[in-house]
Amino acid sequence: MTLPFPWQAPLGARPQPDGTTEFRVWAPRATRVAVRLGASDHELADEGFGVHAARLPAGPGDRYEIVLDGTAWPDPASRHQPEGLRGPSAVVEPGAFPWTDQGWRGVPLPEVVLYELHVGTFTEEGTFDAVIPHLAGLRALGVTAIELLPVADFPGMRGWGYDGVYLSAAHRAYGGPEGLMRLVNAAHGEGLAVILDVVYNHVGASGQQALEAFGPYFTDRYSTFWGDALNYDDADCDPVREWVVQSAEGWVGDFHLDGLRLDAIHAIYDFSARHVLAELGERVRAARAGALVIAESGLNDPKVMRPVEIGGLGLDGNWADDFHHALRVLLTGEGDGYYAEFGEVGQLAKAFRRPFVHDGTWSASRRRIFGAPAFDRPPEQFVVFDQNHDQVGNRAFGDRLAPKLLRLAAFCTLLSPFTPLLFMGEEYGEPAPFQFFSDHIDVEIADATREGRRREFASFAAFGEDVPDPQDPETFRRSKLTRREVPGLRELYTRLLGLRRELAGEAIAEHDEEARWLVVRRGEHMLACNFAAEARDVPVAAGEVVLATETASLTDRAVRLPRLAGALLR
Repeated sequence: MTLPFPWQAPLGARPQPDGTTEFRVWAPRATRVAVRLGASDHELADEGFGVHAARLPAGPGDRYEIVLDGTAWPDPASRHQPEGLRGPSAVVEPGAFPWTDQGWRGVPLPEVVLYELHVGTFTEEGTFDAVIPHLAGLRALGVTAIELLPVADFPGMRGWGYDGVYLSAAHRAYGGPEGLMRLVNAAHGEGLAVILDVVYNHVGASGQQALEAFGPYFTDRYSTFWGDALNYDDADCDPVREWVVQSAEGWVGDFHLDGLRLDAIHAIYDFSARHVLAELGERVRAARAGALVIAESGLNDPKVMRPVEIGGLGLDGNWADDFHHALRVLLTGEGDGYYAEFGEVGQLAKAFRRPFVHDGTWSASRRRIFGAPAFDRPPEQFVVFDQNHDQVGNRAFGDRLAPKLLRLAAFCTLLSPFTPLLFMGEEYGEPAPFQFFSDHIDVEIADATREGRRREFASFAAFGEDVPDPQDPETFRRSKLTRREVPGLRELYTRLLGLRRELAGEAIAEHDEEARWLVVRRGEHMLACNFAAEARDVPVAAGEVVLATETASLTDRAVRLPRLAGALLR
């Protein structure tokens, strides 16, 4: 098939049936472009629009570099960086992997229960392979999909992954591309989907110079909190858009992933007639039937999930922070920073209907009207949680929700009509923190990261200046799961996820702000919650208590609940 533009052909290194590898790179800033294989440089043919390509004698595992006017760089579309960000790239052939998941059909969105995990701290080994023995336990818990924090190659050997540079290269410390394929294959065999967190709003500063050597990957029209914005709508943006979309296609098509979670799409700036994310969603689903594309959006804007035909981006889901904020403040009483505008039971009652608490209302922390109503979107399109990597790790000390609060938190989250997400270890009350850690290879960036952490907590008075050093290896080690369990908590989570499948219908909530109780009706079931500091009689008309997070007693007109407790009734 002849493509209108040469950058639309597959970028990077693609092994061919005849034993060669096709190399294609966009490098409009170079006069001479070659591929270095061993000690030899092979010049690439000019295909126009800054694209250069050739078929060369190379195969899976061979290392190579792209040489621009005599200077060697990694391939922007690299799938493996075995020696790190500044080493050579390596040819990868996912089709050669012995896949055994041919009968796998994925998990439809209404059945998704997400389990977010960071590969490096989930196990002592910190690898893809080390996750595999835990898959059966997650399935028994009631999880249907694991969501991996970003694995695209990032600086050093440890980090959260949100400063990745090579968008399509599975990080070497975790086991590289073959390790990821083994994990995905094993998860499918266990009946679990795998979603990958990807970052397409910026790249880590350690790799920016390398990409700029090739072409205008960035634009000065916009900026992000984390670095220069990627060029999605400025001059010469089309090959950059293609580089990103091909990355997304490759994760689901070649690595058999079941979907993507797009990080912070509010920092993806694109005023093109066709938004890059609308195109990405369409092509990801074409690459793998049933693949999901879920956004993290700080906009509270339902157009993220609305079909393209009516002006939306057509994505499958949206993380909903407001549900977390409304629930957490009721549980903890915290009131610093953006938590200051939460704390009313009525806000959680509103969030149970649709989790945008700010849906065209005044936001004090933003000092403006914020969000829009989303009642036209089905509940399963909203991902809710009582903890996640941000809400734990972006606390100064990475402290998790206290075990005494987890029972009511899980009760509200897992029995909501929305798609629930668990953060690794919460199901048993993991005591280890999840702190912010990094392994930057540039001193200036390491220092800036330390200072950035201090600034991030400026509005949270309780944290002060004493925050863990992200670059200290001990910060990473402290964040590894200990697997020390709070007795009975795992059983509660398992029971809640089992009961979740029996609940049906939209949530209809009523509450008493002064008494601090909330009742949520879902079909024939009712969730009664007591957020008060003492026991409450919560008015309900029910025949039995199906489950209670603490001891509950039922009369003909009310259920008596201890402080910070919930009961499911029928």
